[in-house]
Amino acid sequence: MFSFFERLTNPFPSEPPGQPPAGMVAFCKHYTSGMWGVLLTVSLLSAIVAVLEVALFGFMGTLVDWFTEKDRSTFIEQESTTLIGMGLVIVVLIPGFILLRSLFSRQSLLGNYPMRIRWQAHRYLLGQSLTFFHNEFAGRVATKVMQTALSVRETVMKLLDLMVYIGVYFISMVALIFSADWRLSVPLIIWLGVYVVILRILVPKLKEVSQYQADARSMMTGRIVDSYTNISTVKLFSHSQREANYARESMDKFLHTVYPQMRLVTILEFCVELSNAILIFSIGALSVYLWLQQVVSPGEIALAVSLCLRLNGMSHWVMWEVASLFENLGTVQDGINTLAQPVEVKNAKQAGPLTVTGGEIQFSNMSFSYPGNNHDPVPVFENLDLHIKPGEKVGLVGRSGAGKSTLVNLLLRFYDTTEGKILIDGQDISQVDQESLRAQISMVTQDTSLMHRSVRDNIIYGRNDADEADMVNAAEQAEAFEFIQQLSDKDGRTGFDAQVGERGVKLSGGQRQRIAIARVLLKDAPLLILDEATSALDSEVEAAIQECLNKVMENKTVLAIAHRLSTIAQMDRLLVLDNGKIVEQGTHQELLDKGGIYAKLWAHQTGGFIGLE
Repeated sequence: MFSFFERLTNPFPSEPPGQPPAGMVAFCKHYTSGMWGVLLTVSLLSAIVAVLEVALFGFMGTLVDWFTEKDRSTFIEQESTTLIGMGLVIVVLIPGFILLRSLFSRQSLLGNYPMRIRWQAHRYLLGQSLTFFHNEFAGRVATKVMQTALSVRETVMKLLDLMVYIGVYFISMVALIFSADWRLSVPLIIWLGVYVVILRILVPKLKEVSQYQADARSMMTGRIVDSYTNISTVKLFSHSQREANYARESMDKFLHTVYPQMRLVTILEFCVELSNAILIFSIGALSVYLWLQQVVSPGEIALAVSLCLRLNGMSHWVMWEVASLFENLGTVQDGINTLAQPVEVKNAKQAGPLTVTGGEIQFSNMSFSYPGNNHDPVPVFENLDLHIKPGEKVGLVGRSGAGKSTLVNLLLRFYDTTEGKILIDGQDISQVDQESLRAQISMVTQDTSLMHRSVRDNIIYGRNDADEADMVNAAEQAEAFEFIQQLSDKDGRTGFDAQVGERGVKLSGGQRQRIAIARVLLKDAPLLILDEATSALDSEVEAAIQECLNKVMENKTVLAIAHRLSTIAQMDRLLVLDNGKIVEQGTHQELLDKGGIYAKLWAHQTGGFIGLE
């Protein structure tokens, strides 16, 4: 039974996620797609339960009148049908509808609804540009995904609950009391007006405070996660207290959003409690007066008083539901500011896959600028023309900031060019699918980052369909097999099954780089980028890896960045970048003969000066 209701909604829709709208209502509607059928069913069941509960109070008033008017000897015979009917309502109908509402709500919505939002938001964020993640804490983004999903669910479900259940309950309640005696409904109507005014004045203030609070919570989480992620740096510089103070600053800001929230809640609770007390007093006093005037019966008094007592309890529930609704609205609004940001680097319409036949790369009249302060662009390349032949091995040389890494990032389309084109085998990379582009490029970076998974998962990340033999062969070629066999983790897993820790923190720099090289070997893409690929290796291992990389580079177009010039001296062609321009190019010997920038860099390094950057 439970699994039937759990399958009514799909937490993992297959359709690709689009950009969420920036408006509150549109944002909630966007992430509620696929849930409306179950949500409306829950609302209908809530309305039925509300009507049945109010009917019970009406029956209680009738029962009191029966006790004062009916003859005990004939009571059962006269009212048996009504008693049986109400008994069925109490024992069968109300529990049955509540069970149905709970099954639809808890089994179909409470778990699947926020998970569907997380799934869609996460997939959308995976398509965001690198700039987006460079500008945000990873922990902050993750927190917003998690808390926004819950807040959208609570916002939509609470809003429907308040509109349907409370609306039907209050209307039925006023109608029932009015049918008994219209004068008894007057205090209730006045109370309802006062209650709405209280909520209208105080609750929106909670929304505003909650929005600041959600942002402060995300910032606090982001700072704490940042400290844990870089714990080695924290300990290396003996900055535990500094990090504690850094986190405390965000915790203090969070507390300063909690204090005004709690003040508003205290005022709200007191105002509602005072209005409830005045309502109960007014109904009680009016009931006594009307009874003395012989206008109302004991049953009608019982009905009015019992409904007001029920209303006293419900008003607190409604108050917290409304307050929670506005708190969630604040959280959703804060989430919109992050989750609804447009993707900067998008696939073109009808973008097809990249087909690599030879590996020719061409930068044609290409210009690129980074956004600077006050949105003034900072130019990096202007009208750059560069042609790399199929299978050519090209080394990039230059001081820090010359544009080497930017050139690679543009080739990978992490950024879009300002002007001009980048072509691979004659295909404009801005017109092909980004995933297919990067699938044709292998890269080993200077700052090797591994997933917090097993060694096996990290190596096979290069090619998911690789078998065990392929994986082991790649590890052996990368001179990694031997040390992998010695690995173990706290859960007793060893070798290829051992976990490497967050970003590969359990391994040395050289070990991480060798696993990264194994991953690239397994991928075996036709285009290869090496960004200081052997920078973390000792001389002996570097020589072995360099020999391995020479084999890997066969029949591939290679773009290599290196500060140690000896590692790229054997390339077919070397390009010297300076201020975003190619100022020298040629073979190693040709550049030495020119006596330019490259020759000076080579003289410094061979003369023993390593810190050129």
